[in-house]
Amino acid sequence: MELKELGFNEWFQQRLNEYGNTICQIARVTNVSRGGYLVRSKDDEVLSELAGEFAFSVESKVEYPVVGDWAFVRYYNDSTLAIIYDLLPRKTILRRKVADKAVDYQVIVANVDIAFIIQSCDLNFNPRRLERYMVMAKDGQVDPVILLSKSDLVSPRELESKISEIRNSGINCKVIAYSVETGSGLSEIQLLLQPGMTYCLLGSSGVGKTTLLNHLIGREEFEVTPVREKDSKGRHTTSGRQLVVLDNGAMLIDNPGMRELGNIDIESGIDEHFSDIIELSGSCRFSDCTHTHEAGCSVLEAVRSGSLSEAHYQNYLKLIKETEYNQMSYLEKRRKNRKFGQYVKSVMKRRKKK
Repeated sequence: MELKELGFNEWFQQRLNEYGNTICQIARVTNVSRGGYLVRSKDDEVLSELAGEFAFSVESKVEYPVVGDWAFVRYYNDSTLAIIYDLLPRKTILRRKVADKAVDYQVIVANVDIAFIIQSCDLNFNPRRLERYMVMAKDGQVDPVILLSKSDLVSPRELESKISEIRNSGINCKVIAYSVETGSGLSEIQLLLQPGMTYCLLGSSGVGKTTLLNHLIGREEFEVTPVREKDSKGRHTTSGRQLVVLDNGAMLIDNPGMRELGNIDIESGIDEHFSDIIELSGSCRFSDCTHTHEAGCSVLEAVRSGSLSEAHYQNYLKLIKETEYNQMSYLEKRRKNRKFGQYVKSVMKRRKKK
């Protein structure tokens, strides 16, 4: 395959020209699993490892390769092993706060053109969670498309109600309802898949991401498991991230279901997704209005009049508060890590002098 067929467009070519690396070759990271990597060039897909210099020079794990990255590599052992020496700048990213109580963020995938955000029409349906995914996508400069899976489980009236609920949340991107069982909506999804473009599947466990991937591939290549009937929750069938090239030349990345979707430093994503609230805030009496209690607040007035959804407004406040807390904690942690790193370096220097 030529690099352009793997998504290497003019944007990346320009960055490559600016970088000026003529020693290494360019390959795309197609799989990350337990610290190991697969990279694909125009010739083949091979195992790869990080060069020691690169691994020890990065400041944090967010700079490690992820699926979708373009890497500078050199081949060894008759081109059966590649060593990654550096990465090209990322055009787009999808990132989230790491799970549990850790204060840091994780880059999920890079250089994705469109994110398919999947929710099923059963108990998994949650417009508030959809908004979180929307903020993540827009913050990373990725175009979102919402896919409502398992549409055969609800009546046409119920489906229309769910779509209306999405629209009332201020979500204006394309929404496609589909069913693998009946085939409804699948052709509409396939029309979106264009050669040389990269797509990814986002959503909770059990919504049907891997089932959809198998259908688009045309064979049962990846394992799927049934969801629990009592709460429609699924188990993590996908354990790693992998870029798959479809027969028509489009590329699709499957992702494990996310149990936690916290956000750090996503002001641009919030501003874009909640643009209706941002626009209203320009008419508030006070420039530093918090939109919670102030007299003359245009946002509160819109909520009271019903022109702004109460649920949409509450989710905005929740995300703002959560992001501010996570960002503050994240910066505190980075400062501590930087001081510790400086201490380690000073100790190593003193040892060398001895």
